[in-house]
Amino acid sequence: MGEILYFPSAATTGRRRQARPRTARPDEVPEDTRPGREPLLREAYGDVLRDLRLDRGERLTDVAGRAAISPQYLSEIERGRKDASSEILAAIARSLGVTVRTLSSHATTRMARGGGPQVRLAA
Repeated sequence: MGEILYFPSAATTGRRRQARPRTARPDEVPEDTRPGREPLLREAYGDVLRDLRLDRGERLTDVAGRAAISPQYLSEIERGRKDASSEILAAIARSLGVTVRTLSSHATTRMARGGGPQVRLAA
C-alpha cells in the first residue's frame, strides 16, 4: 500500500492561512465604482443642500445648529454618504428657508439629469 501523507492544517498548527489575492469579476465590482453609474438619491439631495447652503453664504455649523444636528452629520448628508430620514431633511430644509417639496423637486430634477450641472435654487 501507499504511504499516507499528512499536511498540517491551520487548525492543527495554530497559524492562520494567508488568503490569496483574488481579482473581482465584473459582476462583483460595486455599482458606485462602475463608469456611467446612475446617481443615488442621497447624493442628489446632498448636492442640492450644499448648493443652497453655499448660495446663502452659510457654514455647516450655522445650518446644523438651526436643524439641531451635528455639523459632521450634515457634512456626510451633503457628501451623499448618509441617508437622512424625512424628519432630518425637513429640519435641514427649514433651516435653509425652503420647503421639503422644493428640496425634493430640485433633487428629482438633478436625478433626471443624471447628476449633471449644479441646480441653483433662488433664495
